[in-house]
Amino acid sequence: MGRAVIVGAVAYDPRVVTIWEGIRDYFHGVGLPTDYVLFSNYDSQVDALLSGALDIAWNTNVAYARCEQRANGGCRVLAMRNTDLDFRTRLVTRKGSGISAIGDLAGRRLALGSTDSAQAAIMPLHFMRQSGIDPEAEVQILHFDIDVGKHGDTGSSELEVLRAVHEGRADAGMVGHATWLRELEMGRVNSGVVESVWTSPPYDHCNFTALPDFDPSLAADWADALLQMDYGDERWRRVMDLEGVSRWVRGRKEGYRPVLEALGVEVK
Repeated sequence: MGRAVIVGAVAYDPRVVTIWEGIRDYFHGVGLPTDYVLFSNYDSQVDALLSGALDIAWNTNVAYARCEQRANGGCRVLAMRNTDLDFRTRLVTRKGSGISAIGDLAGRRLALGSTDSAQAAIMPLHFMRQSGIDPEAEVQILHFDIDVGKHGDTGSSELEVLRAVHEGRADAGMVGHATWLRELEMGRVNSGVVESVWTSPPYDHCNFTALPDFDPSLAADWADALLQMDYGDERWRRVMDLEGVSRWVRGRKEGYRPVLEALGVEVK
C-alpha cells in the first residue's frame, strides 16, 4: 500500500467523526489507505487544500467556488452524493401573504439563513437580482447568521427562517428544499400557516474537490472506489445514511455555474 490519501472535512456535527471513521475503514478495505483531517470552518479547509496539506476536500459549493477562484478554474470535481445533484431553494410564505413568486418580494419582510449558506442566502439573493429585485434596497431582510463558517451545514439557520415565518416575524423565507421536505415529513410545518410557493432553478451542492496537481491516476482510483460503496451493504449503510447519500456519483462542474455566478467568481 502507498501513502494515505488525506481528505479534509468540516466538523459541523459530532456525527462527522462517525462518518469519516466509516469512510476510512471502507477505503482501507479496498486497498486505498485514506485518512481524514477535520476543520472547524471551510475557510481553513480551503487554505489547507491550496497549501498542499490535503489531497482532497469534502467541500460545499461555496468552498468549491473559493477553491476554483484561487486555482484559476483548475480544480477537479471527483465525486458527489446523488443528493448533491440539482439542489434547489424553496420560497416559503405565510398563507394569505399575497406572495406567490419571487417577484412579489419587493417591499416585504424576508428571512434568510446564514450569509455564507448557498441555499438559504447566497442563491436566494442571486435569484432575486435575476428577477429584477434589488434585495438590499427593496426587501427588508432578516438574516439568521448562525454557525457562520460552516456554510449552512448545521441547518440551524434554516430552522430559524421557518420559525420566523411561522411566527409572523417575516412574510416569507428561503430554505433548501431538503430542509423543507424534511420538516414537512417530521410534522414540524403548520401547513395551515406556511406554504411553499416557488422553487428555484437547480444548482449543485457538495463535492470532493482536488487540485490539478493531485496524481490523476490516484484521483481516478479513489473516485472509482468511492462510487462502488454500496448502500445495500449493511457495513456502509449507516455511514451513508448519516452523510445523506444513497449513491455516490461521478463529479461534474457544470452544476456549479450558478453558484460561481452568484459569488462573482470568473474561471476559465
